[in-house]
Order: sequence, then C-alpha cells, then structure tokens
Amino acid sequence: MFPTAFIYSSHNRSEDIHRWWIVERALKDAHNKSILYLPMSMGSQDSQEYSWGTFRWYFSFYEKWGLEPRNFFWNDHMSKADVDLLFNWLETSQVVILGGGSSTLGLQRYEALGERYYGDRNLFERILHGRQDKGLLTVGFSAGADQLCTYMMGAVEAGQRDIHGFGLAHNVMATLHHEWGREGSLQYAASRFPQCVVFGLPNDSGLAIDQGFLESGNIWQVIEFVVDTSWDIANEQFHIKTRMGMNIDHYYQDGRKWTFHNGDRMVRVMSQDNHYHGVWIITRDGQIFDYWNQNHSLYPSIEAILASH
Repeated sequence: MFPTAFIYSSHNRSEDIHRWWIVERALKDAHNKSILYLPMSMGSQDSQEYSWGTFRWYFSFYEKWGLEPRNFFWNDHMSKADVDLLFNWLETSQVVILGGGSSTLGLQRYEALGERYYGDRNLFERILHGRQDKGLLTVGFSAGADQLCTYMMGAVEAGQRDIHGFGLAHNVMATLHHEWGREGSLQYAASRFPQCVVFGLPNDSGLAIDQGFLESGNIWQVIEFVVDTSWDIANEQFHIKTRMGMNIDHYYQDGRKWTFHNGDRMVRVMSQDNHYHGVWIITRDGQIFDYWNQNHSLYPSIEAILASH
C-alpha cells in the first residue's frame, strides 16, 4: 500500500500514525525528506503557531535522520514572493499536511491564495491532484481530513451551502474525532450522498487512500483502515477512543452498519458519472466480501478485481 492521501483523526502525535504512515514516508526518499505543515484552517496567528507546535516537537525527533519540517502561516499581507515559495513547497514537498481548525475557513484561504495572487481560484486544488498523480502523499488532519474528501462532513453538519472538498479521497466522507452518539451524522450523510462511502474516524484512526483511472475510464480506489492504539499517556486516555474499544464505523445508505478494524481494506471501482459503484471489503485475515450483499466474493485478489473493470 503506497497511499497518496491519508486522512485521520488523533488527539496527540500517536506513534503508529505519525511515524509509520507520515514521517517514514518522507524519510524513504534519498534526497527529498521534507514535510510541509499548513495550519491555515486555524483562525489567528497565535492559533496557527500553536497548531504547528503540536506537530513540531514530534518532527524534531527525526531531524537527525534528515527530516526537513516546514510550515507556512496564513496572513492577510503575504507578498507574491511569499506565496510563490508556498506553492513551490506545496508542489515539491515529499509530504504535505493540511492541519486542523475550521474546514470552511481553511478551504476559503487555500482557494483565496490562488485567486488573489494568480487569478486562479482552483490552483491549490490542482496542485494537490498533481501531487497525487506523481505519487506524493498529502495528509489531512482533522479539518484537513475533511478538506481532502469530496464533501466536507463539517460543512454538511453545519448546514452550509458550499460543502465541496478537494476530492483526493474521491466520494469519501468522514466525521472526525468520532465517538459514540454521533452515528446519526453518518446515517444522514450516507442516505444523502449515496455515491459516497461515509466513515466515523475516532481518535486515533485514519484512512490510507490511493486512487486513479483504469483503462476503461473507471476510477479505482483502495482504502486501508488504520486503527492506532499506541498513545498510552494515562491522563489522555479519555480522548483516545481507539484505546476505549472504538474502531471505524461505516453506515450504508440503507442503514446497515459495518465496522472496520486495523488492516482491513476496501476496494472501489466507480464510473465517472457515478452510475456504477462496485465495492469489495478485504478483512485483515484476507477474506474478500462483496460490499453490497456482504457475501464472500469470487474474486481472489485486488488485482483481479481491478483487471475485470
């Protein structure tokens, strides 16, 4: 699994997610070991600096192996040279992380950068998709995870008109910091957006996603489910729902439920007009199920599924 998008929810810098799925991805490259963190979904300069600090201390442990952490803050008075540097980093950094805060505010700022300085409101989004095409990893944490989906669950829950995200996780939606009692949001989104798969991501869990186009023109997507129970500071246990037994909840549009565990995978094949939607579930012990009828599938592998579509 070599994901190009990773969306996740966490309380702190849990080891499995942050080391093995994020930092080690940057360290794999012999020459480019850069991670760019963007806290622009946080409102004030102080809150952006705080957000960066919650990651900076963790990244500092890996600088002796060559990790190059970068950050960039939003302000209303950036020069064209500043934004040129930001977009260069956005395009070339081995890993980019869109940080937490307000999904809508951050999205507006990312779009405003392209519109204000280049006359192109969609420039930020196109660069992210260009990263995906080149096999680079873009990570969304909390609000950033919302922004990488096709539709932002936070905007849907708030009843906002503009709910579109960047779509690096095509036809995926997720609640972040999910916990018991929020099942209604998943059920509502699943029924309203039948072309999407909808997940509840508790702290600490995530979706590792890769996707692209088949020769047929269909969109393929592989999702690996990550449930991290490695953060063990006693006074923070309440916030880490995976250590309290939560996994990743998913609801079908008809109200059925499936719970995903660490190492489970989902394979999807979608037509570009959303008329066809084939889905298969591969459990961590290798069993393959047809998603729709929940029976064992005749396909022996992911490769066989994709080759037949």
